[in-house]
Amino acid sequence: MAPPIDKRSLPSRRLAIVTGGAGFIGAAISSRLADAFGRVVAFDNLHPQIHPDHTPSDGFDPRVELFEADVTDPAAWDRLLAGGGPDVVVHLAAETGTGQSLTESTRHTTVNVVGTSTMLDALHRNDAIPGRIVLASSRAVYGEGAWRRTSGEGAGELFYPGMRPARMFEAGQWDFPGAEPVAMNGATLERHPASVYGVTKSAQEDLLRLWGDAFGADVAILRLQNVYGPGQTPSNPYTGIMSLFCRLARAGQAIPLYEDGQVRRDFVIIDDVAEAILAVVGAANVPPTPVDIGSGRYTTIAEAARIIADVYGAPEPVVTGRWRHGDVRHAWADPEPALRQLGFTAEVPPEVGLPRLAAWIDGQTPD
Repeated sequence: MAPPIDKRSLPSRRLAIVTGGAGFIGAAISSRLADAFGRVVAFDNLHPQIHPDHTPSDGFDPRVELFEADVTDPAAWDRLLAGGGPDVVVHLAAETGTGQSLTESTRHTTVNVVGTSTMLDALHRNDAIPGRIVLASSRAVYGEGAWRRTSGEGAGELFYPGMRPARMFEAGQWDFPGAEPVAMNGATLERHPASVYGVTKSAQEDLLRLWGDAFGADVAILRLQNVYGPGQTPSNPYTGIMSLFCRLARAGQAIPLYEDGQVRRDFVIIDDVAEAILAVVGAANVPPTPVDIGSGRYTTIAEAARIIADVYGAPEPVVTGRWRHGDVRHAWADPEPALRQLGFTAEVPPEVGLPRLAAWIDGQTPD
């Protein structure tokens, strides 16, 4: 668990702005931020895809002020900053659907890229340069990531295979032959995003780094793996695959598995992600390179589906062979940098966290 944020290290204003602060992650960090800062503002447009009932996500602390507006609106930023600038900005606001980003690319680039630049222009325009900006980035910036050759000439070397072409999917060739994937590490691996969403998150990182260097704001970048847990919108079809699996299993249906079911993911529960964000908000110094936030272990989609199916007594998950353009084959974090630089380690494994998610969904969903 991250230590409490030391109020003595914070300037007298003690204002934190959290973009997207009424959402899943924002709600999870809201109480601890409210404990540490004199004022916390959640800047959020309460988009109906995330907030179907037009209210903040479960766990949102009432001490946090909800500023309902769109991050792409310069006038809204000017209204918010009229009373003074923040000490810390936690930048969570983003459109997050990997598949959806391919067909709604304008929506994703507008919110994620233009929304970020609008925020930065407003901070400068209002003489409101924060001491620190924390970005919730994504493992999507890596795309397929790095793989290591296991045979032939060059065995042991790393390479970047790029996005899997349709011909691989159509042939049922899910992995790159003669190679194995490696864990994601922001200090050593290159970015090669394979989705519009990944491109926008990569752009956010670059925008913030350049701006922070120019105007003297510390920028911390956390690349989150697959976040799940209580509070995640159960009805959103574009994020939270574990929530979708729970709804299917609860209805007595067999969970469908894409590809061969052996896709690897690093599922990290919201409680652990909140600890990582709070750790970097309160750290004496920000990490010099992006830090990957995950458990450091991978779980196959088939394994995760079986855990959920067992909770509900649902049928065995079914491999469908279907695939989705832009999905990456394997993704998990190298946990060492987060431990060394932030003192962070994930505490809750999927076999504990997924039943917890299922119990929360059961409490939200009428029989």
